[in-house]
Amino acid sequence: MKKSRGIQGPDKLVEAVVKGIQEVKGRDIVVLDLRSIPNSVCEHFVICHGDSDRQVEAIANSVEKVVFELANEKPWHVEGMTKSEWVLLDYVNVVVHVFHRDKRLFYGIEDLWADAIRRTYDNVA
Repeated sequence: MKKSRGIQGPDKLVEAVVKGIQEVKGRDIVVLDLRSIPNSVCEHFVICHGDSDRQVEAIANSVEKVVFELANEKPWHVEGMTKSEWVLLDYVNVVVHVFHRDKRLFYGIEDLWADAIRRTYDNVA
């Protein structure tokens, strides 16, 4: 299992990610706990969506800002900011997926990991 780079661990990182999403009204926030799944790529997926390309970009930017403020972490890798249809923020043990609503429905990433423990969060802080 990979070790978290932050001193607070992946659960605190997940909380910071969720707060960053909530601050700009990200929709349908789901956290998938993948720790009990053999050969999973990370410990947690955090998934949400926005209703426009601008909102997707704003959510991703808010996550980066809030996670840095609360957990002193920067993403190891970021993908998708140019089109803002599906932005991926990789914090090693926590991977954040910020979708445009249509892309989230199309890819159905939650269904691919249906055996993960699932938590949902309210949309606003």
